[in-house]
Amino acid sequence: MTTGKPHVVVVTGLSGSGKSTAIKVFEDIGYFCIDNLPVPLLGNFLSLCEKDMPDITRIALGIDIRERTFLKDYDSIFTDLELAGYGFDIIFLEAEEGVLQRRYSQTRRVHPAAATDSEPVLLDAIHLERQQLLALRGRATRIIDTGTLSVHQLKQYLTSLYSHISESEQLSIQLLSFGYKYGLPLEADLVVDVRFLPNPYFVEELKKFNGQTDPVRAWVLKWPAVQEFLTDYSSLVLKLLPCYISEGKRYLTIAVGCTGGKHRSVVIADQLAEMLRRNNYYLSVFHRDINLE
Repeated sequence: MTTGKPHVVVVTGLSGSGKSTAIKVFEDIGYFCIDNLPVPLLGNFLSLCEKDMPDITRIALGIDIRERTFLKDYDSIFTDLELAGYGFDIIFLEAEEGVLQRRYSQTRRVHPAAATDSEPVLLDAIHLERQQLLALRGRATRIIDTGTLSVHQLKQYLTSLYSHISESEQLSIQLLSFGYKYGLPLEADLVVDVRFLPNPYFVEELKKFNGQTDPVRAWVLKWPAVQEFLTDYSSLVLKLLPCYISEGKRYLTIAVGCTGGKHRSVVIADQLAEMLRRNNYYLSVFHRDINLE
């Protein structure tokens, strides 16, 4: 249902996890972006947009612990906005301590929760911030582990998710292929393991190609076990989707994993996408690890 109110994406998370990159992505796809807006001003700002700037329909806000009232005020303010009828997503970006430590060491920036850039103080600051943001993480619409993504991949991922967002409440589906050797995608709602399917990696003439090439796709799809799996799993997903919609879920990420994320998971994700599109579901596909081997 269209409310006439702008759709808001709040980009937050751990310092060093890529919030500046994310805000730039939203700017590139047409969002009105503000970095580090004081949280108490958020309600007034949205009211101003609604009354005096109706052409601003999509807003992205970068907010983190640099805004000192954030931790104290965000919960009540977000609740008030929900009660006022604003639709908004909270994207929580994070990464493992080692990744964040390396990023800060490379840039020589001082962590906002630390007094100096020394290594022991930096690690303490990272741990402290993670604890402080734990409740906000639990409230997030999406949690994205940027430690497994390059800058280019993060841009591609966010663009595929949000370049089409409108005020519609239609479910938006993301099909994501990945390799277990590179870690589970934390943003996934459903995960299916296809490592039991025949593996083209062990076919010498196919090993160097990926699952988007015709020879690999044809080889994977020729097996009866693959066809049976696609039929059964797509049938299950099609039964679940109306239930998610009736519960008000707006975004669903289905992750398909194989060993390296290059062959089987790519083919299966693409095939599932075709099946869902034939049933009139809007979706995007992202192959996280296709180029890592």
